[in-house]
Amino acid sequence: MRYLLSVLALVSSAASAMASPMSAAEFEAYVTGKTLYYGRAGAPYGAEIYHENRRVTWSFLDGECKEGYWYNEGTNICFVYEDRIEPQCWTFEKGPRGLIANFENNAESEELYEAQDVGEEMICYGPKIGV
Repeated sequence: MRYLLSVLALVSSAASAMASPMSAAEFEAYVTGKTLYYGRAGAPYGAEIYHENRRVTWSFLDGECKEGYWYNEGTNICFVYEDRIEPQCWTFEKGPRGLIANFENNAESEELYEAQDVGEEMICYGPKIGV
């Protein structure tokens, strides 16, 4: 019985030590004015510029960028981009090395993590013109 109580106490303390989702105010204070690069499963995933007034520019690091904005819905931070009208909702936590993002629209997707804040402009090529 003591063993079971000890295990339960450890599990309980570990669960309480886990980070909770950032609030919209915490997220906004952390990201505004930054360009953050994200990785997934050890590989580059994409980058996002966080402008004032909750405006964003996203790229999968392919030179194509999508303009959008974010808003909060409960503990979710939801993004809407110019090419998608349905929101992409995430929860963000502050981890020891930066942000950790979990996609709420698909529980099976892998988490993203902040790879770096390079403080530089992200490269966005202009629209494709011609044939």
